[in-house]
Amino acid sequence: MKDGLVAGLTHTQTYVTTLEMRAKQLTADVFSTPAMIGLMEGTCVRLIAPFLNDNEQTVGIHIDVRHMAPTKIGQSVTVTATLLEVKNQKMKLVVSAVNDQSVKIGEGTHRRALINTTQFVTPS
Repeated sequence: MKDGLVAGLTHTQTYVTTLEMRAKQLTADVFSTPAMIGLMEGTCVRLIAPFLNDNEQTVGIHIDVRHMAPTKIGQSVTVTATLLEVKNQKMKLVVSAVNDQSVKIGEGTHRRALINTTQFVTPS
């Protein structure tokens, strides 16, 4: 891991919700919890990525998130990830999401671990 991955770093990204992100069990086109968690995890990945060396990646190892309010498909969602700590090649982040009406729709914590991707290469 490169130097500079320290507590306090933040990454924010805005996404437009699509039909693929809808809660399929509902009749209304509403943003699903798994899709929100996926955007949160992706935002964390993008925060950490510039600090990784070749053959390094992070994997999610824990998530504790509340989905607090609905968002209609087609609305945008802004996700913010903030690094809380880096310890023993593990990262703890706080995540939050608001929709384009400034309603907080989700919040929680996410943990990621550093891996060496060469461990997962299948010999040919």
